[in-house]
Amino acid sequence: MAAVEAEPSSLHRQLGAEALGSFFLFATVVGSGIMGEALADGNIAIALLGNTIATGAILFVLIAALAPVSGAHFNPAVTLVFALRREIPLGAALLFVAAQLAGGMIGVWAAHVMFDAPVFQFSENIRTGRGQWLGEGIATFGLLFTILGCLRSRPDWVAPGVGLFIAAGYWFTSSTSFANPAITVGRAFTNSFSGIAPADVLGFVLAQFAGAILAWLACRWLFAENQRLQ
Repeated sequence: MAAVEAEPSSLHRQLGAEALGSFFLFATVVGSGIMGEALADGNIAIALLGNTIATGAILFVLIAALAPVSGAHFNPAVTLVFALRREIPLGAALLFVAAQLAGGMIGVWAAHVMFDAPVFQFSENIRTGRGQWLGEGIATFGLLFTILGCLRSRPDWVAPGVGLFIAAGYWFTSSTSFANPAITVGRAFTNSFSGIAPADVLGFVLAQFAGAILAWLACRWLFAENQRLQ
């Protein structure tokens, strides 16, 4: 994930990259959840393991492939932090979020079609409460800390770092580490293993944005000495 070019001539390619990456990310999260649940024979741990491996792997691939084009955000919380860092203009940031949501929703519906499920659904999977909100805040803080820390010291490790952190977050957070407001919205439209009830989306999204902003502030303080030395 890198700073986004400001030239208008490149914006269409950047939005295309964000939409395409979000398509594959959302399709992977939902599709691997459906596949995992179908093959796990009621064993939730096995289903979650399948979901984890697929999500971590696709994040590695998508970031490695698309970061040179758009920065490979695929996540409004990431886009917000880069806007706060003044590495992406506000107008472009809003378009990024729109592309992430649009591409991601098509990915959700594509996953349903692939598995012969009804295309349009609403989740009945209840995910709410202070524990899960805290889990989302911690997950998103950790994701942004991973991105900003790797960009500071090892830019070539952003792709594996994000994939590995999200894979870990599936298991150490109470919420299974959505860490992404756009995918939280998308998962409200799938009544499958990966879903979240629409009524529970707001709590997750607020926790995610709070975690992202705290990570931005923490990294500004933590890496301040390194910034002065450069």
